Amino acid sequence: MAKIISCKSCGFDFDLLSPEKRKRGGLINVCVDCLEEEDVVKYAGVQAADGKQSQATILKFNNQKDKERYISFWKNNSGWNKGKSCQLGSHISTDPKIKFETIVAHNPTNHKGKA
Repeated sequence: MAKIISCKSCGFDFDLLSPEKRKRGGLINVCVDCLEEEDVVKYAGVQAADGKQSQATILKFNNQKDKERYISFWKNNSGWNKGKSCQLGSHISTDPKIKFETIVAHNPTNHKGKA
């Protein structure tokens, strides 16, 4: 399935759902050829692994490589696709020393009003 739209920079039609566009990201109405990597802000949303289902944080990274390294670290340590065995074993890795900025942090309370 394809979604063809016109690029606002060059005017040519491109597939918004193509693998290249999805990987590069960027503005929705700019094709991959016109996209400037430096102008794209890299964000990632992560969820806490402490049992609070609606605790979420939006992080901003300097580049795509740092974002991908952090997401890989987060998936490994949070138990992503590991089920109940996420806290067991020797798969927990150390902090990857990646710089990021916290944009939004939502810390909900439980039904008793406690964090």
